[in-house]
Amino acid sequence: MSVEQEVRRASNHPVVTYGARVGYAASGVLHLLLGWLALRLAWGSYGGEADQAGAFETLRGSGAGLVLLVVLAIGFVLLGLWNLIEAALTREGAGTRVKHVAKGLTYAAMTFGALSVVAGNDESSAGQSRDLTARLLSSGAGVAVVVVIGVVVLGVGGYHVYKGVAKKYHDDLRENPGRVVEVLATVGYVAKGVALVVVGGLFMAAALTHDPEKASGMDGALRTLMGVPWGQALVTLVAVGLVAYGLYSFARAKYARV
Repeated sequence: MSVEQEVRRASNHPVVTYGARVGYAASGVLHLLLGWLALRLAWGSYGGEADQAGAFETLRGSGAGLVLLVVLAIGFVLLGLWNLIEAALTREGAGTRVKHVAKGLTYAAMTFGALSVVAGNDESSAGQSRDLTARLLSSGAGVAVVVVIGVVVLGVGGYHVYKGVAKKYHDDLRENPGRVVEVLATVGYVAKGVALVVVGGLFMAAALTHDPEKASGMDGALRTLMGVPWGQALVTLVAVGLVAYGLYSFARAKYARV
């Protein structure tokens, strides 16, 4: 049997296909938590980090939460594996292959983040982002890397907005999930895209000012929005959008093409 046949056989294994669906559900849980933290930030009742690490920390406070964190990590790693297998098998061109590889690595990072919190690592996503940016900004080549990161994140955010408005998420689904799910997907993709655009802008600002404190990830993006006129309303809308994306992710677990 050829290598490609072996990879294709692996991609169709129930552990991988059902695991990918578990991964989408895990993403739903994460985005619900992010939306809740963003809403608490908007209305002044949360002083922690409104980011991925903050969401994981919210779960660590109980035995059931720790079990859920492990389940989330398993879902993320299986969804990452599915994306990497798809990258190896796709015949849709380099762009699709790069997209699957990027998603695979993203889910691998999310797995690491969840397991780090289970192991007791208290460093926030914002802190990790600032530390990495500081190391990169210490060299001329590193500044260029931070600019590239900012441009990529800006592009990803912009694509999320486009995907929501143009309803391109239908390409990811095996059938039409209905009007309610469409609304959740549209609102969710646009809100997440706006947040990512701000994150990308902060990386660009960090590179231009040589100030790594500006590159503070999702938490920094939400706090930046809080500082503009109507900031509370904007962060509230983003929070609602993140919740919508989380609910859509549960529907995607059922309807996704895997």
